[in-house]
Amino acid sequence: MNSAGEISKNLKSLIQEFEKTLGQASSLQELEQARVDFLGRKGRLAGVMSQLPGLPAQDKPAIGRLSNEVKESLNNLLSNKISDIQRKSQEEKLSVFDPSIPGRTPDTGTIHPVTRVTDDICSIFVKLGFDIVTGPEVETDFYNFEALNLPPGHPARDMQDTLYISESVVLRTHTSPLQVRTMLKCRPPLAAIAPGKVYRRDSDLTHTPMFHQIEGFLVDTNVSMADLRGTLTAFAHEIFDPRVCVRFRPSFFPFTEPSAEVDISCVMCKGCGRSPRGEPCRVCKETGWVEILGCGMIDPAVFEKVGYDPEKYTGFAFGLGVERVAMLKYGIGDLRMFFENDLRFLNQFV
Repeated sequence: MNSAGEISKNLKSLIQEFEKTLGQASSLQELEQARVDFLGRKGRLAGVMSQLPGLPAQDKPAIGRLSNEVKESLNNLLSNKISDIQRKSQEEKLSVFDPSIPGRTPDTGTIHPVTRVTDDICSIFVKLGFDIVTGPEVETDFYNFEALNLPPGHPARDMQDTLYISESVVLRTHTSPLQVRTMLKCRPPLAAIAPGKVYRRDSDLTHTPMFHQIEGFLVDTNVSMADLRGTLTAFAHEIFDPRVCVRFRPSFFPFTEPSAEVDISCVMCKGCGRSPRGEPCRVCKETGWVEILGCGMIDPAVFEKVGYDPEKYTGFAFGLGVERVAMLKYGIGDLRMFFENDLRFLNQFV
């Protein structure tokens, strides 16, 4: 059995031996091995410490303090050596640094295609004299339905289409409520567009529960369907191509009368109904036409709801889906790609 003096001598010798071992180490891997050999659970320090239980009780406190001091010294030596090796490694890397090498270009964000198309559409109508208005995405029944000539029981109010928060509060299904809000605040003449998010219970290749819409309307005296046709034809030529053909088809919307849907000649097949390789065009389904928006003359019932004299004022309104326009403008086949945040897709719109 070793005496307290022998154990004390062995503990102190560990410091010299550890310094020698560290002096020969040249990598972090070798330092880790030295730590295990001297400070590990089965290392040399632990081996010496295992002899403490056999010492007389009066010698144990002194040897215990010495062992803690030795352990602290070993840890300090190890930390200093690790720092020294890391510093030398960094100096070696800097010594071969070539400042003439071009730097890395950081990734930069791009404008989302939906935002880009929204800005393009708004810019076109601002040039035509329209103001931009915004409003809440959570609407009351009055603004979203009733004031727009959508009585209770109308199919557009069905819960399969509308996301209801309560019996009289909904997530707006279109941006048309801003037409009502604007007309209640302002007197004619007025012309405005209302871009924003809208919500419906629908999801497939060409529909999502949330999408972007732009409502446009103009109210004045002597506004006619010819004014509507001229405005939307100018818009279609500007946003797509001056060579696209535009046609108006009779339709029905509760808040406009007469109503129409606007088609343009297919931008994919140039209106011929077939792809350049002779295959049927999937976008227009071989018709040569694609629908881009709905429109019409504002119904007199809407004017009565906002306090306008329908005998004095006339106006037109239109609504379009931004994603729909973006899909046609950029040749995108799946609406969901706009919302997946895939950088491979988004980086195409730099």
